[in-house]
Amino acid sequence: MPETKVPPLFNELSTQLEPTEDLIQTPLHIKGQHAFLLYVKSVVEGDKLQQTVIRPFFEMASEESFASYIQSLPNQTKIPDKKELLINISSGFVLIAIRENHFLLDISLVSNNEVQDTMVEPTVHGPQKGISEDIDTTLNLIRQRYRKPSLKIETIMADDNTNRTIALLYDDERIDPDMLKQVKDRLDELDAPLIQAAGDLQHFINKRKFTLFPSTLITERPDRIVYNLNNGKVVIAIDGSPDVIIAPVIFFDFMSSMEDNYHVFSVTAFTIFLRYTGLFICLLLPSLYVAMTSYNPDILRLELALTVAGGRIGVPYPSFIEVFGMLFFMELLTEASMRLPKAVSGTATTVGGLILGTAATEAALTSTIMVIIISAVAISTFVIPINEMSFAIRVIRLFLIVYTALFGMVGLLVGFIGLVMLLANKESLGVPYLRIPWVNKNEELRMDKR
Repeated sequence: MPETKVPPLFNELSTQLEPTEDLIQTPLHIKGQHAFLLYVKSVVEGDKLQQTVIRPFFEMASEESFASYIQSLPNQTKIPDKKELLINISSGFVLIAIRENHFLLDISLVSNNEVQDTMVEPTVHGPQKGISEDIDTTLNLIRQRYRKPSLKIETIMADDNTNRTIALLYDDERIDPDMLKQVKDRLDELDAPLIQAAGDLQHFINKRKFTLFPSTLITERPDRIVYNLNNGKVVIAIDGSPDVIIAPVIFFDFMSSMEDNYHVFSVTAFTIFLRYTGLFICLLLPSLYVAMTSYNPDILRLELALTVAGGRIGVPYPSFIEVFGMLFFMELLTEASMRLPKAVSGTATTVGGLILGTAATEAALTSTIMVIIISAVAISTFVIPINEMSFAIRVIRLFLIVYTALFGMVGLLVGFIGLVMLLANKESLGVPYLRIPWVNKNEELRMDKR
């Protein structure tokens, strides 16, 4: 085999990447033709490299023909600066040197491109598949569902230790330019050592670290993504995450299910009514119990007030401690159901809840009415379609109980009014948080008419 000089760029890159056992730097020789390859074996698809690069090299008549062939490949990209070039090679790109010419091919091995079923936002009707952890597969799914030429995709590289790809998707004809600029500015200001998923990125886009109510929405459903693109919103996808971020959002976005679009109006109206009824039950019912048993029993009818008072005979502590204790154990059961293996989580939490409720009432540690209320609250909590809003309501519920325990029904009313004022003053990228949903639909109709 004739000796050939290794390109200086290869020596420099190899020095910075070594020591690593999966770094491959290999020459190709045949009848006076020479080429060099540099890649990381563990992230490059070997069969594709063989069929795309190595085999054609030995079949080409000259180095010029091989160079022209490589330059015409669709996965060939421009050579970036050395810092980004090192990142590309580490992520599955192959650097090819033919005489003085260098080419960069994307032959990365993708092992997470499977499309999973929707797990967090299931529906009876509508699509049952979600998106993928591979960003290229995700973009393909969105392109297949939203085939407008005005759909724009911009990609940036996260400036953290993972150097993941972040894609920004929007409809150029429907997007608000000022809002789009805000999103880009916040992405440019990212300062995080590690971004692993959409949830990580969401915290930095929201900016406020201690806010309870999220300013962006995380979803796994491609149909929800398409609906929001059509509504003029921005979708942010991150490589390696099975979810995307949607911005801006309003409060009512968190209370809507994609199945609302697949039913007739009467069915949709009924399910939306159930959803908001469940929201108020899980938010206000524990506080109402505290207020009516300890401070304002005259609000109830006499017969019901006597029934509630009779149920609490023998309970040795005030009603707000009873509520806090039962809610605490309910939250423990909810957390346990998410952490236990699926094979035992349903059985363990159901049996645990039954035993806990029965034993607590028989020991006179809580009233039977309290067990009914906690069960109703637990069921109502899971009616909220989006988990981020469900978590926020669960926390706010505790604050309302504290206000009620201190000031009775007046404290509950003041706390609820304060919550509404908080939401009324909140914005998501300049959009009022309590904006009415059908206002957006009227704007869409006017835009379509133009």
